[in-house]
Amino acid sequence: MNELNSCGVLVVRGDPIREFLLMKHANRWDLPKGHVDPGETDIECALRELEEETGITPADIDLDPAFRFESQYNVRNKRTGGEWRPKSLVIFLGRLNNDVEIVVTEHEGYQWFPWNPPHQIQQQTIDPLLAALDDFLSKPSE
Repeated sequence: MNELNSCGVLVVRGDPIREFLLMKHANRWDLPKGHVDPGETDIECALRELEEETGITPADIDLDPAFRFESQYNVRNKRTGGEWRPKSLVIFLGRLNNDVEIVVTEHEGYQWFPWNPPHQIQQQTIDPLLAALDDFLSKPSE
């Protein structure tokens, strides 16, 4: 297992999308996501991390099987003494199907951001993800 593989869910509300959920770190916004455990699939990891970090259960969302965002970038890894290592990120799209109270466990807070592309929130992962979703939504469904 590569400890630098992580998966998460971009949670949206509304159809069409009205807003999306981001989690607050000390100095940035992020998605509910985390590292893949041994033997775990990407979707299993994403759903586990979503529930651990927000309280949103798999029953609370509908995953869109046609949307999968993948990104690779370099990060400093504490486990390897601060070396730069490639990280792989997979994000799924989850539409909230009922109101859920967000339970914050690993972040300073959360915010529902209005869907109003193009977005400029965080250049490394959030902005490319939201641009990919905007592109995905603008294509006619088959």
